[in-house]
Amino acid sequence: MREIVGVRFKELGRVYSFDPCGKIYKKNDEVIVETSRGLEYGYVAEGNYEIPDEEVVEPLKRVVRAATDEDCETLAKNKEKEAEALKICQEKVVEHNLEMKVIDVECTFDRSKLLFQFTADGRVDFRELVRDLASIFKTRIELRQVGVRDEARLLGGLGICGRPFCCSSFLDDFQPVSIKMAKEQNLSLNPTKISGTCGRLMCCLKYEQEAYEDLNRTTPRVDAAVETPDGPGTVVDVNLLRGKLKVRLDDSTELAPRVYDKCELCPKGKGCPKRIEEKEEEISTVAEPAEKVADESSEQKKPTFRRRRRHFPKKPNNNN
Repeated sequence: MREIVGVRFKELGRVYSFDPCGKIYKKNDEVIVETSRGLEYGYVAEGNYEIPDEEVVEPLKRVVRAATDEDCETLAKNKEKEAEALKICQEKVVEHNLEMKVIDVECTFDRSKLLFQFTADGRVDFRELVRDLASIFKTRIELRQVGVRDEARLLGGLGICGRPFCCSSFLDDFQPVSIKMAKEQNLSLNPTKISGTCGRLMCCLKYEQEAYEDLNRTTPRVDAAVETPDGPGTVVDVNLLRGKLKVRLDDSTELAPRVYDKCELCPKGKGCPKRIEEKEEEISTVAEPAEKVADESSEQKKPTFRRRRRHFPKKPNNNN
C-alpha cells in the first residue's frame, strides 16, 4: 500500500495525487507541491489515505511543505499580476486585430510562466502577440485555446434553472452527454430547451441517466402489445418515474385509454414473470424425486451389444 494525499490547484479543478513524505495533511490545508512546471500552491482536497501500489500513477510528485504566510503573500501578488496581464493581453489582441477572446490567465507560483487561455472559431496566428507579451512581462508566455464549455466554467453564470452553472459550482470534470440521453428521458429535442448557456447539451442530462436506463429495461414502450387484467391492449403513453401506463384495450369500445401500474401488465408474447413462477411451482409439485428419475433413466440406457457380421470369401465358380 502507498500513502498519498489529494491536492487541488483551483477551487473546482481536478484532484492530483502527491506523496506526503511521511507528514499528515488534512482537508483544506494549504500546501506547496512539486509539479512538472515547478513549485505550485495548492489546497488539500483529500487527506492522507492509502491505495494499492498498482494504482499509483508514476512518477508521484511530493508535497514540499505546508504553505506559510510568505507563500500566501506571493499568491496574492500573483493574482494581481494575473489581472494586469489579462487586461494588457486583451488590449494587444485588439491592437493586432486577432479574432480571439482571452478569458483567463494563470501565473505559476514562481512567476516563471504566464498561461493565457482563449477561445476562437478557428486557428489564430498569435506569434506577434506572444512576442509583445514576452517583451512586456519578461517571462515565458504560453497561449492555450479552450472550448466553449471551459469558457462557461471559467466565467461562471446562471443556467436556465436559475442556479449557478454545475461546471463552475461542483463538477470536477466534464462527462460525455449525448442526444440519446434526452430521447430516453422523454425530453423535447428542441436544442434551445436541452442546451446550456455554452451552447452544448446540458450536463444535468447525465445525472439521472442510469435510473432512466433501468426503468426503460423493465417498462413496456409505446405501441407495445401487453396483457392487462381486463384483456389484451396496446400501450399509448408511458410515465416512467411514476410507473403508470395508459393502455387502449383491443376488445373495448371505450375511446379513452385505461391507466395501469407497470406491475399489472405483461408483455404479450414474452411470458409474464408471475405466470412463469406459477408454472415452475406446478412442475416442482408434480415432478417425481430426482433419485427415481435417475434410476429410470439408467435402466432405459442399458448398453446394447450388436452382433458383428462375418464376411467369408466367395467360392470359386467350377463351371468354367
